[in-house]
Amino acid sequence: MVKILHDSDADISALNGKTIAIIGYGNQGSAQALCLRDSGINVIIGETETLNGNPNRSWEKAVSDGFKTMSISEAAKSADIIHILLPDEFHGPVYKKEIRKYMKPGKVLSCSHGFNIIFKGIVPPADVDVIMVAPKSPATEERKAFLAGFGVPGLFAVRQNPSGKAKEIALGMAKAMGFTRAGVLECTFEQETYEDLFGEQTVLCGGLVELMKTGFEVLTEAGYPPEMAYFECVHEMKLIVDLIYEGGIQKMNAIISNTAEWGEYEIGPKIINAATKVRMKKALKDVETGKFARKWLKESKNGAPNLHAKRKALGEHPVEVVGKQIREMFEHK
Repeated sequence: MVKILHDSDADISALNGKTIAIIGYGNQGSAQALCLRDSGINVIIGETETLNGNPNRSWEKAVSDGFKTMSISEAAKSADIIHILLPDEFHGPVYKKEIRKYMKPGKVLSCSHGFNIIFKGIVPPADVDVIMVAPKSPATEERKAFLAGFGVPGLFAVRQNPSGKAKEIALGMAKAMGFTRAGVLECTFEQETYEDLFGEQTVLCGGLVELMKTGFEVLTEAGYPPEMAYFECVHEMKLIVDLIYEGGIQKMNAIISNTAEWGEYEIGPKIINAATKVRMKKALKDVETGKFARKWLKESKNGAPNLHAKRKALGEHPVEVVGKQIREMFEHK
């Protein structure tokens, strides 16, 4: 069993006198920066003032939120802890261009996802600490939980520890962001990276989205009203997941009908079966060998044409068109 660490296992004083540079003020960047600042930590923001010739809204938001905001190079030079929260595909180029030259002994390189460390987008010098502090939650929920006096669960990992204090710093950051209130798990960079990518691809995003879309298509192609198909295959997903989140699969089964529960046991394994598991194992192997990462980074470097095409196609899919109409029914007029 992995040990779960809480507030009593961490000490924010490990961050005393240190400046943390949050590199990238997007969803995670803003949530983590605000939580750290609320806990009394000195936080600066590294961003680009313009993006493709236009004002960068992330820069503007950081300034509006009252942060000392500067170029990424300036922030990396000024900070003791450089916490990179950019999208994965930008870590490597930005690190090489604006951060690498400032990675001197005594500095800490930090992130919330091990992708670029594991797949060599970033190769830090051996004389700096390298850590990961990662919330297991979307940024909006992370900030909401912090403001409510609690926190979301998290992970932390130590990759390099020349100072001998990397673990204490990682735990101090986790505590300052409220993660130790809920509990944090110590892991390796490999474990976090591989599990995260696998979960996103096969269950949380890829698997779930395809399951909902396919269910919707089967019903509508058989002549059932698309509005009913959306309710059945998409809308009610939240209700089921909420029950599982609150009390596990058994709680969900205790609340649904006996008919629904019997259908789960009788039909579910015929849809998600041994053949599915074989394909999932292949997906995991592609993650572990770096095949997926290489393909994604190549796609990103080429301007992500396939990503944009698939994003456009999804927006035109009937499940999204009908879904927009359904969701408008629940808007307060």
